Amino acid sequence: MMKLSLLYIMFSFVNLFSVTYYVSTNGDDDNNGRSRDEAFRTLQHAADIVVASDSVLTLNGDYAGFYLEKNGTEQRPIVFRGFSDNARITTRNPVTPDGINVENSSWVIIENFKVIGMPRNGIRVAVSSHVTIRSNYCDNNYERGIFTGFADYALIEYNECLNSQDEHGIYFSNSADHPIIRCNISHHNNGCGIHMNGDVSQGGDGVISDAIVEGNIIYENGNGGGSGINCDGVINSHIFNNLLYMNHASGISLYQIDASQGSHHVKIFNNTIIQPDNGRWCININTSSTNDTVYNNILINLHSYRGSITIDESSRSGFFSDYNLVVDRMSYDGDNVIDLSRWQSYGYDRHSYIAENMNNIFMDWQNRNFHYRENSQPVEKGTDAVSYIVKNDLDGVKRPQGQYYDIGCYEYVSNGFNYALSSVPSHLKQKIYFSNGYLHYRNLSMNDKLLLYNLSGRKISSFRINQTDGKLYIGNLPNGIILYRLISTISCKNISGKIPVIK
Repeated sequence: MMKLSLLYIMFSFVNLFSVTYYVSTNGDDDNNGRSRDEAFRTLQHAADIVVASDSVLTLNGDYAGFYLEKNGTEQRPIVFRGFSDNARITTRNPVTPDGINVENSSWVIIENFKVIGMPRNGIRVAVSSHVTIRSNYCDNNYERGIFTGFADYALIEYNECLNSQDEHGIYFSNSADHPIIRCNISHHNNGCGIHMNGDVSQGGDGVISDAIVEGNIIYENGNGGGSGINCDGVINSHIFNNLLYMNHASGISLYQIDASQGSHHVKIFNNTIIQPDNGRWCININTSSTNDTVYNNILINLHSYRGSITIDESSRSGFFSDYNLVVDRMSYDGDNVIDLSRWQSYGYDRHSYIAENMNNIFMDWQNRNFHYRENSQPVEKGTDAVSYIVKNDLDGVKRPQGQYYDIGCYEYVSNGFNYALSSVPSHLKQKIYFSNGYLHYRNLSMNDKLLLYNLSGRKISSFRINQTDGKLYIGNLPNGIILYRLISTISCKNISGKIPVIK
């Protein structure tokens, strides 16, 4: 009973020190903003008055964007959230040519907006720290879907960025450090899917350090050049469990152009990269990008002469590559193409394999299902040297399933079940509802994490699921709406919804 009382006290405490504002297309900025009936009309008015711990919930409809210069704290962030599924920003903010602009700010969360057709960036974060950009949809923006500059400790997750006309889906820049870019989908952008650039000309040390780029799906980018994942001056970082396919420039590139150093001490682990017949190399390393490691990757290239890995002479110091599935084309100097046997004579990829026909490897690669067939080449062929950071696969399946790690972004599931990317698996068709004091759930997966929030977006509790069907007592919470987020062990997806609590 004491635990339940503490939960109620925590719920009340959060509400006491935070204000939740509403924005609606039927609102008025002369309202107080504290209910749907008294909602503001513009996001900018809300941005002008929020302080640490406040939240802004945006109802469905089309809006102008907003410019924010405010600070939250770690325990009391400022939250802007699309309340339902169709809060659309279709007009730039009043200050910059972007949809949402966060500048000189810290501890801000931007979540669940659709930002469409901006003259520059869909979402821009500059000279800020600890800003979260989560579950947004950025479509047909002129330069980029999401852009950051000098934004330390940015968390960019669960977004979809597509159809950037001039440049990239996601662009992290300007000597900022400690970004986490995970579980995003970036596709059909003219430039890169994800671009990271140290930009020494803009000030700072000119490098991006301690980056985590994990679990992203990146495809059909690069008609204007670039890479699926592009790294100019990225150091001491990890890139793993990403799926890249049919990107028309390079796959993953490590180099130096605008940065102060090459991209060194980067670990490229357990990615699947499929390059089309008009693409460049799967992995491209040059300009003094030393001490990089390439383990457990699928590197298949359909081009007639470009292949799996190209590295120039200035980058070979400290380079390790092994346990990969490759085509029989590599380059040790950036120019001359050699076969795997000669490449191995330089000490690289001693335990790697030449890929068979993709129909023998993948379930249905032509329809974007890159899970493995039973006993296919990637299964049980990897190294556990990656185990300190690669714990699961892109679907959240625990690695290894057998005795050894699988190669690539997926781990073969021995029961024969493979999850198609084009549809939501039945395992995720869960039901969560409130009845008789209990939060009931079904069809969840063991060890899923269920997070509960109040309407202001503040977390009030979290639970680790220890059975697939069950219930949790939350009857001491007051009547109203609770928001939930399910972090699944099966899929790199952010599943959320609303639960009415009525007693």
